[in-house]
Amino acid sequence: MVRLNPYLNFKGEAREALEFYRSALGGEVEIMTYGSMPGMSDDPAEQDLVMHGQLETEHGLVLMAADTPSSMPDATPTTGVTVALTGSEADLDYVRTAVTALSAGATDVLPFEKAPWGDHFGQLTDRYGVPWMFDVGPA
Repeated sequence: MVRLNPYLNFKGEAREALEFYRSALGGEVEIMTYGSMPGMSDDPAEQDLVMHGQLETEHGLVLMAADTPSSMPDATPTTGVTVALTGSEADLDYVRTAVTALSAGATDVLPFEKAPWGDHFGQLTDRYGVPWMFDVGPA
């Protein structure tokens, strides 16, 4: 099965961000550090940074993240990329709970509420600068 998953890049905040997303979405976080993979970074200050992290939820959501090391160009969240969490009416409570949790420290918040086209819709930029969009419509 082919899957498309968001992969977010951070500057030293990937572990913290993944734990924040786990608290909002549920699931389990797995982390590999630069120090656990020989040759990935020779900088002693970067050994505990996240080379690859993954959050996988019981709902089948997968969100990946890493810290960009000093040897690579900065690839932190950018304009034009949005993480979308969508579902059907059966998912409304889960998405509403996630929106509430992700709203802590968020900016540019468009409240998650019934939209003119009938879906529940909302948007925000989380505390890490990652834009999110939420949409729950009929099955």
